[in-house]
Amino acid sequence: MHDKVTSGEYPKREPGNKEFSMRAEVVTLTNMCMVYDDRGNVLVQDRVDKDWGGLTFPGGHIEKGESFVDSVIREVFEETGLTIEKPRICGTKDWEEEDGSRYLVVFYKTNLFHGELKSSNEGEVRWMPLEEMKRGNLAYGMEDMLRVFLEEDINEFHYVSENGEWKYILK
Repeated sequence: MHDKVTSGEYPKREPGNKEFSMRAEVVTLTNMCMVYDDRGNVLVQDRVDKDWGGLTFPGGHIEKGESFVDSVIREVFEETGLTIEKPRICGTKDWEEEDGSRYLVVFYKTNLFHGELKSSNEGEVRWMPLEEMKRGNLAYGMEDMLRVFLEEDINEFHYVSENGEWKYILK
């Protein structure tokens, strides 16, 4: 015989509930993963996107209802052919879109992987020494995003708009 498990009530999602409406926002959830080996190499993707091309790490959208970890494992596999294991969250990047919604990228890293490397329509993927990547044709903002992936005391890349100009803060 099993006991019935119950849980507490969540705030009602109603227009009149000020407590809920002050906390809720529309968010697009995405991920990016730095896959690295024990020889100083990282797996790079040379994105062909006209709006955000250049060297970056694989990643993509988190589907509705999908676990965050499952999403990054899926995205890395789809874009590289590699199956990663035990990705660890190492930071975030976010900004507010023109419509008032937020765009959030959850950064992961792992050195546990297996499979056969293959590129996708997102761009060519290849192993590259990290130091060479830093000097390469990086996607916009990737130089400072690398700091979030690599520096233990930085875990947030936050864009803000001040007087119509975009700036970012590393925290």
